[in-house]
Amino acid sequence: MKFAVIGGTGLIGSQVVTKLNAAGHDAVPHSQSTGVDVITGKGLEQAMEGADTVINLTNSPTFDEASPAFFQTSMDNLLAAAGKSDVQHFVILSIVGVDQVPELDYYRAKALQEDVLRAGPVPYSIVRATQFMEFVDAVLSWTTDGDTVRLPTTPIQPIAAKDVAAAVAEVAAGPPLRGIHNVGGPDVFPLDELGRITLAAHPDGRTVTTDDSAGMFAAVKGDVLVAPKDAHLASTRYTDWLS
Repeated sequence: MKFAVIGGTGLIGSQVVTKLNAAGHDAVPHSQSTGVDVITGKGLEQAMEGADTVINLTNSPTFDEASPAFFQTSMDNLLAAAGKSDVQHFVILSIVGVDQVPELDYYRAKALQEDVLRAGPVPYSIVRATQFMEFVDAVLSWTTDGDTVRLPTTPIQPIAAKDVAAAVAEVAAGPPLRGIHNVGGPDVFPLDELGRITLAAHPDGRTVTTDDSAGMFAAVKGDVLVAPKDAHLASTRYTDWLS
């Protein structure tokens, strides 16, 4: 099968390309660096020429109120090009619980991306993943003040990027789901505990203070970011990944 991987040079995309090609497929990475622009539409039809499946792994440059416009425009352009190129399967990567956190601009934007795909003309699959292990350091930095990191007790189920990439590649190589495939890591942690585990493994002088009003994850109610019962759970544990 031939795959056009839009955003194929990023953290997830590059690994998806490698996995699909290792499995004997023809997966081609596309990004701004290869002359493809999802906002202007430049290069999209050429990128999709002859492709059986398109995998869209592009992301908004911001997490704020500008992100819905990015996903609306990019998906409109991608679906228009896919329709002209007779693509048979369109795959996106989304977030577990994305439609249950309307308080966050970025989550509303990703939910919009899913809605646009569902309403589009191409058979589709949505892979929803829990929070990436690779992003935990960034989460800590958002609420760092001097030597103190303030974090809420929001339940988080971290998953390694390599496991997300494996799930995306597997779904993309199969028939369109016309639905959602959920994936998560093997363990659930309160976010403040996750911060303490992270800093214990790589101490830098900071300590974690529990603050249920701190950071974007404070807006999350309950355990909506935890993988549902039907999810596939990857094997990589956070403590092993840290080491």
